Amino acid sequence: MSEKTKQQLIPAEVLDAVRQPIAEANGMPNAVYDDPALFEFERDNVLGKTWAGLAFTNELPKNGFAKPVDFMGLPLAMMRNRDGEIKVFHNICSHRGMIMLREETEVEGMVRCPYHSWTYDLNGNLKGTPHIGGVGKHTAEGFVCEKHGLKEVRTATWMGILFINLSGDAQPFDEFIAPLVNRWEEFTGKGGFEKVSPAPTGSNMELTVEANWKLAVENYCEAYHLPWVHPSLNTYSPLDQHYNLVINDYMSGQGSYTYNLSDVAGTSLPQFTDWPQDKIRQAEYISLYPNVLLGVQADHAFAIILQPQSNSRTLEKLQLSYVGDTSSGDEFAACRSAVLESWKVVFGEDVFAVEGMQDGRKSPAFTGGVFSPVLDGPTHHFHTWTAEQYARAQES
Repeated sequence: MSEKTKQQLIPAEVLDAVRQPIAEANGMPNAVYDDPALFEFERDNVLGKTWAGLAFTNELPKNGFAKPVDFMGLPLAMMRNRDGEIKVFHNICSHRGMIMLREETEVEGMVRCPYHSWTYDLNGNLKGTPHIGGVGKHTAEGFVCEKHGLKEVRTATWMGILFINLSGDAQPFDEFIAPLVNRWEEFTGKGGFEKVSPAPTGSNMELTVEANWKLAVENYCEAYHLPWVHPSLNTYSPLDQHYNLVINDYMSGQGSYTYNLSDVAGTSLPQFTDWPQDKIRQAEYISLYPNVLLGVQADHAFAIILQPQSNSRTLEKLQLSYVGDTSSGDEFAACRSAVLESWKVVFGEDVFAVEGMQDGRKSPAFTGGVFSPVLDGPTHHFHTWTAEQYARAQES
């Protein structure tokens, strides 16, 4: 990290104050939300050290498709090869570091660098180096193409989400996601998330929030704000019917015992066949640190990928997934639309709160805040996790 960034990291005593028991703890300080110098530090040391959500897999709609994506200022390229396997590479040519892809495209043959026309296949292998040995000489003594392919990023997919691990040394993804899969199998049955998929309509929306990505996570973790920010939602999933969740070191959130959007919105979508009937109104909403927000209920699941665009701007990408193949057909198009519109309202209502907290981080009078010992447990858990990532990075 640069000397400038080192000078602006968070003092150890401040991080220690965050990691105190909830009734005594302070929240993370203003700088981690409002200081642009910490944005790349977090990319490499907070999101980059674990499994972070990058995009949805259906953004690559067919084999032989490629798409550039910016990950906190880092140029990456997603590619679906001829066999349907998704890979992610650093979006730079091995020759002179030229950006390879500027827009999504169906690749007819090879991915070509626009600078000197070096070409790569969809597995990242360097295949063509025109005139490398002089005009008309496409090979050069001592130059081995196999050593100069695109630089690959470690990936995994789950529930239609493409995850990346920039550092390459996070725990195996199956181990990372297992605590959540095991918990939610009580509702969905074994292999339940293999039964859900997005539909052609009623599945996607995007929302840009002028706030730091961590504030969106914190807001999602808790239901404390429900009566004032979500008055309609509070009528059919009220605060007193919510419960806090801490799954493990990097997952927390909330649940509801009385979620009944299907009645309110008049929908009748197919449900998980293994969902316990005595829990048919139960729903859970989990923040999977660092930047994926998940929800599950009897008739659909959803994921939100938070794409940090700057220290004070975040793109929220929502995808709803429905149960079974029939739920994606025309018969349920109106139901899907009603569900999506309902969530648009809910997540839209959060914008002023998250942006208001971002604005508040300009004030020197705010020094991290405090927590409700009863209702803010999951939010404090996320603060503690974030403080731990900062501490590890600063100690290394």
